[in-house]
Amino acid sequence: MDQPVKQNVAEIAVSNRKTLVIPLLIITIGTGWLLTTLNVVPGLNWIWILGLAIIGLLSFAVSGLDKSSVLIGPFFLIASSLSVLRQSDYITLDVEVPILVIVVGCLLLVARSKSIPFPQWMALDTEKRKPE
Repeated sequence: MDQPVKQNVAEIAVSNRKTLVIPLLIITIGTGWLLTTLNVVPGLNWIWILGLAIIGLLSFAVSGLDKSSVLIGPFFLIASSLSVLRQSDYITLDVEVPILVIVVGCLLLVARSKSIPFPQWMALDTEKRKPE
């Protein structure tokens, strides 16, 4: 008899998160299009700004909370916010870049926390490895 294949709960969660990518991209494109059409803030490159933001959000959606998403997610969200400020002439590129360098350093310190797990793709599979 055929036995049903049981999926691991973690595999199902990863699969469910990966199905978020296309809807989030479509929402991002629509939001940028609407903001441009309505002239909400003329002169901003919404594709760039929303692209940075969606990369940050997708890192959490696809990976969950781990050492890589703790670094990548907030970095791109902050970069998106700083890009809005720079394009609105509130800050210059000379200010934006050092802030991003400081942010990377702070996020690297946060990612060192033992309470934040390693990404699943970095985990060693100890069951398959046998000492020789």
